[in-house]
Parts: sequence; structure tokens; C-alpha cells
Amino acid sequence: MRYLIILIFFALLQINAFSQLQPSTELPNILRFENGKEVKKIKNWPDRRQEILDIMTNNMYGSSPKLKPADVSFNVFEEDTKALNGLATRKQIAITIRHEGKSATFDMLLYVPNHLKKSAPAIIGLNFSGNHSVINDPQIKLTGAFVESGKNSDCVVNNQATEACRGKNAGLWPIKEILTKGYAIATIYREEVASDRKETAFQTGIHAIYPEYQNRPDNFATVAAWAWALSRGMDYLETDPSINTKKVTVFGFSRLGKAALWAGATDQRFAAVISNESGAGGGKQFRRHIGEDINRLCTVFPHWFSESFQGYKNQDETLPFDQHFVLALIAPRPVYLGTAVEDKNSDPEGEFTTALEADGVYKFLGTTGFPGITFPALNQPQVGQIGFHVRPGGHSVKPYDWEQYLQFLNTKLLNN
Repeated sequence: MRYLIILIFFALLQINAFSQLQPSTELPNILRFENGKEVKKIKNWPDRRQEILDIMTNNMYGSSPKLKPADVSFNVFEEDTKALNGLATRKQIAITIRHEGKSATFDMLLYVPNHLKKSAPAIIGLNFSGNHSVINDPQIKLTGAFVESGKNSDCVVNNQATEACRGKNAGLWPIKEILTKGYAIATIYREEVASDRKETAFQTGIHAIYPEYQNRPDNFATVAAWAWALSRGMDYLETDPSINTKKVTVFGFSRLGKAALWAGATDQRFAAVISNESGAGGGKQFRRHIGEDINRLCTVFPHWFSESFQGYKNQDETLPFDQHFVLALIAPRPVYLGTAVEDKNSDPEGEFTTALEADGVYKFLGTTGFPGITFPALNQPQVGQIGFHVRPGGHSVKPYDWEQYLQFLNTKLLNN
């Protein structure tokens, strides 16, 4: 007990130290320690990387339980080796985490292409409306979790999915094309992991079994919970011989793109990261103070980030850290930021700036970095180890986006 008290004391000291980072008009330098010393050798990078991870954890995303929980189990409750007219093998897996007498379970849907003669690279991401919504496949289990109603979910009755909801979000998930290109695809429903509603935040899913991670400045916030669940999905993939776990990409769109970036930052098992219009708290720089800002995030979505992040309201232009720090945590692994010109909240130029500011650490670590210098024209991708494009249209995932992402992964993962 005395040892535990000492550990907690030093942890609180660390949290307090980082929560008092001072605002600065100078953009924080990835390759400079907080004491002002430059990172001059690659052997010193792990120390700076840990410092950045601590800053972002303690001041924005919040602390999470151990990356690999002591008690996690997988139940493949459904499997069809001839799904989608023989194109793929479909598996539905219940992932259960147990902790101090409590448990939480969420389902993962997995399709693996049948035409490959070796284990498949995979893409894993969270979805907005339930696993049944990503493709019209009558064998997929309907979620029993809360589902939003509204113009995009007219099939929902009393916030529950119905048979009419199948494939409602299929436009965001070109699953058959992904499978044809030789990738397995896995997805998890966000609401089964953790509530995305202010009124039930931190009360459901995995939050309910880790109450000790709340009521503290660096609380286990919702974006971090979603990211942590993606790592539990990776835990399962490591047990499945049909998956090449050295080539698993984490993908996300919008708020779930924020989670994908944080998953890639905190779990280095992910070989690549794809972020589609993740905006504030994801791919864009706060410092430009254009589009969605810290005040709106902390007011409209107070559960997404830690309590400590509330202290940075109205400090967008002088924030003592920014989102290029998150890309630095992913380095030197490939990362792609996709955006759209009409998505003003996501600030496309702010996402470009993040890629530009992360270039230095990527090159420092021996990669091609980011080739962009000026903001590109529409549909003109800029691709190095960091990729970026801006397309016409607004907040969505379009076939053009997936075309760029799959081409990027083919180059970065399949040809290496």
C-alpha cells in the first residue's frame, strides 16, 4: 500500500507539471526537449517521444488502462467462409475485457479476402452506426447499443437499430473493393465501446469497468477510450492466422479519425494510420484558430478529451503543444491525412500545416517525410511517408479518398 501511494504521488506530480505548460507564441518544436535542449541524435528520440506522449496524455487525451489488459478474451460467435458470394470469410468476434469483477464486451466485424494464398494485411476502424450499417449483409448482428436517430438514421426506432438500418453507411465503407484489393477489413461500433453522449458519458462500455480513471485531471476520455478499443481489436487480430499483423492500418473518419490518430500514436503495432477529415483534436493545427476550436470542443463535446484540456480554452493561438506532436508519435510509420475543401470546421489548410510541421521529425528518423511546400490544388495528392490530399466536397468519405488511401498503403506496406 505504501508503495502504491508513492507511485500515485509521483504520477500526480507529473500530471501537475505538464498541466502547467506555459502558453507560447512560438510553435512548439518536436525536436526540442522541454528543457530547451535540441534532439540531435536518433538515439535520443525515444526520450523526446516519451516526453511528447506524456504531454499529450496528461493535457489532452487523458490516461488509459494498460495497453494490454490482463484479462481480455475473444469469442468468434459467427463465421462464414463463403460470405459476400464467396469473396470473403466473415467473422464476428465478441471482445470482452474483465477488470476487478466487472466486464465490458463489444463486437468486431471482420472480413478477410478469400483469394489470397497468404495472410492478409488489414484495415481496422470504428464506425458511427453499428457494424450492420457498413454493408448490407443480413448475417451481421444488429447492435443492441444506443444508435442516433435523425436524417442519416431514419431506420432507428427508439434509438435502436432495425433491419432497415443494414448498409445505411455503406457509402463510407467500400468493403468489396477493399477486399478485392487484398485487404482484410475490421470494424467496431463506437457506442458499444463508450458513450458519445454528454448525458451518459463515462457510464457505459469500457468506461464503466475503469472508474478509477475518472475524477482526475488526466481522466480516461472518450477519444482515448475509442483508441484503446482499436488496440483490443489489434489484440484479436494477433491471434488470427489469416491476418498479417505486421501490416495492420488503423483508419478513422471525423471524430473517429481523431481516435485513429491517437491509436496509432499510443500503439506502435499499427503499421500505418489513415485519418479522414479528423479536424480539431485530430489532424488540424489548433494554432491557426480557424474552424472548430478548443472552446467549442470542450463545450459541445466535453467528454472527448480530458478534464485538463478544459484549461486551454481560448488558447488556440498560444497552445504549448499542437497536433504535429501526435504525428511525431506515429513517426516514422506512414500516415495519411485526407480532407475536403468545403469542410471548414476541419480547416483543410490546418491539416496541411500539421503534415508540414511533422516533416522534420520524419526526415530526422530517416524517411522521405512530407513533400508538400504549399497547399495543393484539388485532387493533387502530396505523398511521402506522410500523405495529404484535399478533394472537392464536404465532410464525408468518398471513393476518391479510398482510392488514395489504398494506393498509399500498397506503396508503403505491400511493396515493403
